[in-house]
Amino acid sequence: MLPVMSAELLAISFALLSAISWGAGDFSGGVASRRLNPYLIALLVHTTGLLLFTMLAALRGEAFQAQDVPWSVGAGLAGCVGLVFLYRAFETGQMGLAAPIAGVVGAGLAALVGLALEGFPAPLQLLGFGVGLLGVWLAARPEGGSGPSRGLSYAFLAGLGFGGYFALIHQVEGLFWPSAIAKLTATTLMLGLVGWLGLLRREAGLSANLGLVGLAGLLDALGNVLFLVAAQAGRLDVAAVISSLYPAFTALLAWGLLREHLSRSQTLGVLFSLAAIALIASG
Repeated sequence: MLPVMSAELLAISFALLSAISWGAGDFSGGVASRRLNPYLIALLVHTTGLLLFTMLAALRGEAFQAQDVPWSVGAGLAGCVGLVFLYRAFETGQMGLAAPIAGVVGAGLAALVGLALEGFPAPLQLLGFGVGLLGVWLAARPEGGSGPSRGLSYAFLAGLGFGGYFALIHQVEGLFWPSAIAKLTATTLMLGLVGWLGLLRREAGLSANLGLVGLAGLLDALGNVLFLVAAQAGRLDVAAVISSLYPAFTALLAWGLLREHLSRSQTLGVLFSLAAIALIASG
């Protein structure tokens, strides 16, 4: 019984670290997005992850497993499509409403896949899923924002893409090579989009912000690896829901470093997120 509990707690710990890393990465990317086009930032973030994962796979001497390729390509495609639709939702207005919708849909889809593949979790963990999804919504929801966004359909499609990434990357057996293949797929697609839009030719201030974008890329890549380790060590639904608590950490960083006002909704979201972690861990 003890090894099973230890593996479950290990998975929860890695998923929590993934949420922290993704939250910090979104904070870095969000600061950079005030100065650069978000599509270009997405390309550079994916490229950073591709280079990092390829280097780590080579240094570790990780065996390349051909059966991981279709899952990795599918995960990279789903993640990239999710990101593109998320930015489309941002373009239509109410960014703070689109983000939690995508987060909730993505975590919810992965949780449903986890339930189908692995059965129902413990009752406290199931309650923690609901509390966690509510925390994601509250932490990323704008103050006073209650009406539907015009980009609601885009945000929903973004969530399906992110949920697809969670479910597909969970099927691989490797670590760094599958992540590298997923990033290669995403980088190729984003490079085509950025090239088609001509952003590389007309974007000003790129060199001055490469450090910030590079940090966002490293944190995003670290979050991907930590999520994959968590999903392989424990249940997919547990890893997906806890990892999706990242908006709470983004809000905390914005409050602590930029002195941005933390709304009542965001404060409640952080508290609900912490409660969800406790419930899932206690289950």
